[in-house]
Amino acid sequence: MPLRHTWMGPRTAGISTLILVFLCGGVLGALAFNLGAHKRMHREPFWSASGKDTAVARVKKELDLTPVQVEQMETILDDFAKYYTTVLSDGKSRIMQILNDDQKKRFEKMLAEGLPAR
Repeated sequence: MPLRHTWMGPRTAGISTLILVFLCGGVLGALAFNLGAHKRMHREPFWSASGKDTAVARVKKELDLTPVQVEQMETILDDFAKYYTTVLSDGKSRIMQILNDDQKKRFEKMLAEGLPAR
């Protein structure tokens, strides 16, 4: 019966395989983000100026919009942008009313960082 090292057992091989797969996934994910996948995932929102232009161009092309429809689409997106900006501004001012000075500073910092959920 040959000597068998414990580090060569099936359990160790399985754990090593899982670790290798995890590391390969991490490397591929980092590579994809460096090659621009992140930008494609997080495009400019359609209510921003550059996002609106991109959205209108795509809709115009894919739906064969007439010039009148393009103009109407731009008006709708402009209206939505005004509405969205108003809602954000109103929500922020209402939140600021309930916070003390220290909390306001920290909230502003959170907004600058993108207000991620933790």
